Amino acid sequence: QVQLAESGGGLVQAGGSLRLSCAASGRTFSTYCMGWFRQAPGKEREFVATISRDGGMTYYADSVKGRFTISRDSAKNTVFLQMNSLNPEDTAVYYCAASWVASSVVLTTAGGYRYWGQGTQVTVSS
Repeated sequence: QVQLAESGGGLVQAGGSLRLSCAASGRTFSTYCMGWFRQAPGKEREFVATISRDGGMTYYADSVKGRFTISRDSAKNTVFLQMNSLNPEDTAVYYCAASWVASSVVLTTAGGYRYWGQGTQVTVSS
């Protein structure tokens, strides 16, 4: 069982930065692949970034590659999403997700994740 809680969302001007955090309650954090997804009004939920259970592998959506960085801190049971050079197209509710995995892999499909946070709003103004 894993409970996830996102934080760090807010309002930022275009070109600015935000760092999202996702705190996990489970004691087996090191066995979970983690991911970030986002959903804008009227749009489908889309993949943003993922990180393997050991932090050794990451993968990003083309739309955020080079601007966003996903990382994890095992000591804090927390995954982060550093977002730089934000633009209005990044406005969405951002969700953290977790999935148990047997090895170091990354998951890019929402259906592959069992546990989800309730989301944090990110709004980028022009």
